[in-house]
Amino acid sequence: MLQLKGIHHIAIIASDYEKSKSFYTDVLGFTIDREVNRVERQSFKLDLSLNGQYLIELFSFPDPPKRPSRPEATGLRHLAFQVENIEEAIEELVKKDVHPEPIRIDEFTGKKFTFFADPDDLPIELYEV
Repeated sequence: MLQLKGIHHIAIIASDYEKSKSFYTDVLGFTIDREVNRVERQSFKLDLSLNGQYLIELFSFPDPPKRPSRPEATGLRHLAFQVENIEEAIEELVKKDVHPEPIRIDEFTGKKFTFFADPDDLPIELYEV
C-alpha cells in the first residue's frame, strides 16, 4: 500500500500574478515563505504558508490558457479551508470586497459552508468546523 503522509502543497497558476499574490496574502492571510523570479521560464513562483504550514505554490506564466471550472468541470473542483466561525470569516471577506455565496448547510454533517472565488474564478470553500 502506498504510504501517503498528507498533502504537501497545491499549485495554482495565476493569470495576473500580482493580483493573485495580493488576494492570497492580503485577503486570505497567507504568509510569503519565498518568492523566486524564474527568468528562464518568464515565471514567478511564490511559496505560501497558512498558520506555519506550507500549502500553496502560486505561479505566473506568460499567457496561460483558461481552464473551465464551472459548471462542475472535470478536475480539481475547489479548495476548502476550515474556519471556526463562518459568519465572522464572511464579514472579514466582505470588508475586503470579496462576496461569498449564501451560507449553506452540509446535509451529512450539519456544518455551515460557503463558496467564493479567487481572481481567476477558482472556487474556494469555507467550512465551519
